[in-house]
Amino acid sequence: MDDQHYDVVIVGSGAGGGTLAHRLAPSGKRVLIIERGGYLPRERENWQSRAVFVESRYRADDIWYDHEGRPFPPEVNYYVGGNTKFYGAALFRLRPEDFHEIRHHGGLSPGWPLDYTDLEPYYSQAEQLYRVHGQHGTDPTEGPASLPYPHPPVTHEPRIQQLADRLGGLGLNPFPLPIGVDLTEGPDGVPTRGSACVRCDRVDGFPCLLLAKSDAEVVCVTPALRHENVSLLTHARVDRLETDPTGRTVTEAVTTLGDGTTARFRADVFAVACGAVNSAVLLLNSASALHPRGLANSSDVVGRHYLRHNNEALMAVSREPNPTRFQKTLALNDWYLGADDWDYPLGGIQMLGKSDAEQIRADAPHWAGISPPDMPLEVLAHHSVDFWLCGEDLPDPHNRVTVGPDGHVRLALRDTNTEGLRRLRHKLAGMLEELGMHPHRLLPHMVYLHKDMPIGATAHQAGTVRFGEDPDSSALDVNCRAHDLDNLYVVDAGFFPSIGAVNPSLTVMANALRVGDHLVQRLG
Repeated sequence: MDDQHYDVVIVGSGAGGGTLAHRLAPSGKRVLIIERGGYLPRERENWQSRAVFVESRYRADDIWYDHEGRPFPPEVNYYVGGNTKFYGAALFRLRPEDFHEIRHHGGLSPGWPLDYTDLEPYYSQAEQLYRVHGQHGTDPTEGPASLPYPHPPVTHEPRIQQLADRLGGLGLNPFPLPIGVDLTEGPDGVPTRGSACVRCDRVDGFPCLLLAKSDAEVVCVTPALRHENVSLLTHARVDRLETDPTGRTVTEAVTTLGDGTTARFRADVFAVACGAVNSAVLLLNSASALHPRGLANSSDVVGRHYLRHNNEALMAVSREPNPTRFQKTLALNDWYLGADDWDYPLGGIQMLGKSDAEQIRADAPHWAGISPPDMPLEVLAHHSVDFWLCGEDLPDPHNRVTVGPDGHVRLALRDTNTEGLRRLRHKLAGMLEELGMHPHRLLPHMVYLHKDMPIGATAHQAGTVRFGEDPDSSALDVNCRAHDLDNLYVVDAGFFPSIGAVNPSLTVMANALRVGDHLVQRLG
């Protein structure tokens, strides 16, 4: 395979790389996808909380280091489909305001070099491709949509419907959470025969044993590989990209194969989609005499402005049992852009996958002194109602990815703009009693963030190879092509100049479709 020349080499097969491959596949252009990992095994452990969360069975063996040199295991997974194998499939659009400069309590969120209207057609296409269930027009903060969702929203189970009704009774606007699953429901809300999804509670953080979650492997990579012009190489780590003598054109991807040997892959175009941290690492490791700071880095922004969201996973305790199995069906954005008692954005609230006793047992040490003493873990799990709070992290050039002289990945991080998230939690806590929950029992759910160190929660990583119009302050142009090179693109969330307060996956997918159209036109 290494003696062949490709039209496009894509490094990574997740939300960005996998979607790009799907868009390029019908073009007839020769495409090679290089994936660091292999196929995730389908096994009983896919749905076992202890295996997934406590034993970290599927997490990569990587060890990164913080700014003080302390090691930590990052929350990364190297499989065909990338981190989408483990995401919660909540597929939100950024709000139209997110594409413009927004004043937050903690500082400015910068604008993008394109507008919501530029990305909107691709949002609609990505929703169709990733089989999203939802309902436009129910979230008061969302922008216009040119197409309806391909599937109606997943119906709330009774306890969540009651929660939605009570939120509405408080004058708020709960709406169906847009989620990518292969689910066909009858008029009674019950999955019909032949439906892949059985509405289980194994959504957030779990790989889907039935392949019913809309991840990049299932939706994009597998269909792309049905085209003879698309190839996939697994268990292959791209170590560096090399250029021609002018330094303007990438010529080869130097790759370590699974057997430890080195191969070189040549192409007309290279698209990097390793995840925001590893894409920055690859570009930094590709330094040369012509690019002493690393590829695409004459501006010195590669690795800087690391973003990850300000998140909290919280578990409330319902007064009545909550037998819900598929809980991830509701969201609330009433305070996304501000509140009556505060002028700055707070963020959004959405439901998490349902807690079970194993997850609660893993969290128990964090809850010492605040968890209900009269509730065994199994009973607590049966009464749990789980929420995900998401606020916007702001870009800071000192929050950055570097590679040390020893080759170790280093991630420097300090929190930014946390007051909005604190106030969002206060809003939720103040409603607990009216929502049928025990007041003062809003428990931090560390298992969803990272049980070792908060810095290790890298699921929403973004911002390290930002795009923009000015080559002095950005690494990529508006088409996500490097300012410094004529054939290098980055299509994971590294291109984000800001991250908003919704899950980034759909924006990555929509942008990959947009860049794919650009490449089809470029390649003729």
